[in-house]
Amino acid sequence: MEISFRTKHVNLAETDRELIRHKIEHLSHLADGAVRVEICFTEERNRRIAEKEVCEITMHTRWAVVRAKASGTTQIEAADRVVEKIEHRIEKFKGKVIKQTHPHHRTPKVGANSFDGDGEEELALLGGTNIVKEKSFAIPPMDPSEAALQMELLSHDFYFFTNAETGNPAIVYMREDGDIGLIDAKGA
Repeated sequence: MEISFRTKHVNLAETDRELIRHKIEHLSHLADGAVRVEICFTEERNRRIAEKEVCEITMHTRWAVVRAKASGTTQIEAADRVVEKIEHRIEKFKGKVIKQTHPHHRTPKVGANSFDGDGEEELALLGGTNIVKEKSFAIPPMDPSEAALQMELLSHDFYFFTNAETGNPAIVYMREDGDIGLIDAKGA
């Protein structure tokens, strides 16, 4: 498993890196199949913010991309909080997978009302046509309930995917009423 550290406006001691690396290796046992982990530390520059140290972890596994962000008064405190969030998301995901794969745990499929997504593509439009950020990524075929799980793991409001049922591009999104919506493109 590849673990990479990035810092912005902060210095991270080697002892702290080793401690965080140890915690991440523990997480990788929960998320069997962790391929790559990116850890980013930044510091808020606002004097009014007490918890200035911010840690964001993105874990790439064979089955999902899990991302979380937390802040604390120290770098280690921020790392501990974000590791707890990632651990909770992995356990929640595994619980949902068990419910879907084991017949006696199965609940009715939510289908188009399920919400989970991976907002890997982030485009910001300013002034109508100015694209300020562009990202490209593989769009794996999956059913809408799987896409809803991915959206939830990434804590995004939408997830773009290829609908395995129709073969068309689709989006699952979180509605204001808390339900999940599905937008499925029609074939030409």
